[in-house]
Amino acid sequence: MDILQAIILAIVEGITEYLPVSSTGHMIIVSSFFGIAQEEFTKLFTIVIQLGTILSVVVLYFKRFFQSVDFYLKLLVAFIPAVVLGLLLSDVIDSLLENPLTVAISLVIGGVILLRVDHWFADSEEKEITYLTALKIGFFQCLAMIPGVSRSGASIVGGMSQKLSRTVAAEFSFFLAVPTMLGATLKKSYDFYKLGYTLTGEQINLLIIGNVVGFLVALLAIKTFIGYLSKHGFKMFGYYRIVVGLAILAIHYFVHPLIII
Repeated sequence: MDILQAIILAIVEGITEYLPVSSTGHMIIVSSFFGIAQEEFTKLFTIVIQLGTILSVVVLYFKRFFQSVDFYLKLLVAFIPAVVLGLLLSDVIDSLLENPLTVAISLVIGGVILLRVDHWFADSEEKEITYLTALKIGFFQCLAMIPGVSRSGASIVGGMSQKLSRTVAAEFSFFLAVPTMLGATLKKSYDFYKLGYTLTGEQINLLIIGNVVGFLVALLAIKTFIGYLSKHGFKMFGYYRIVVGLAILAIHYFVHPLIII
């Protein structure tokens, strides 16, 4: 991986992490086009630069992270399903992360769902998030273990299914991203070193650059997304996912086969 590839991947991560379009899916596709998707450092990079995007949420919602102990307990409850299923299905998830076709199919299916979400949950309204609601959102988030599903999309839809408004569901999804992505980063870093790899000075610099770029881009993406979502809903994201998914399938079958393991 060179510095230009690192910056491009970080921009993609910053834009897509909190949008319902699947950041992991986009990272897999972009790194596959670069021909670096199977490199162990690339797999580490795409996870570790999420620390920058985590920081963007903390900065934008700084006061909300000091509101009450109850807030953290609800995040913990919502985080538990991802921990359990993530550990149980670790090998399966890693194999899916190398398959662009899984991403393409998930993008299309998720896009069709997003076209209907606003209609399905039209009567959703803002209310207090209970512990049971938090747990249910946590299980919805686990659907994002399938690349292309979108962590934010799954958790937002999960919140709306529990009668939360789009804005409240989206903000809780942002908060839930903090422990989820921090946990994923720690696990991936452990796996990287467990395999016997060590970071070079150049790779450390790429991780720093990636986190800085991801942080700055995510700040703008979150502000823009919340404003757009509250006014217009999910349809645009649904159409985008379908177009991108079909384009990936067309490229794979008619232009150039993408790397499939």
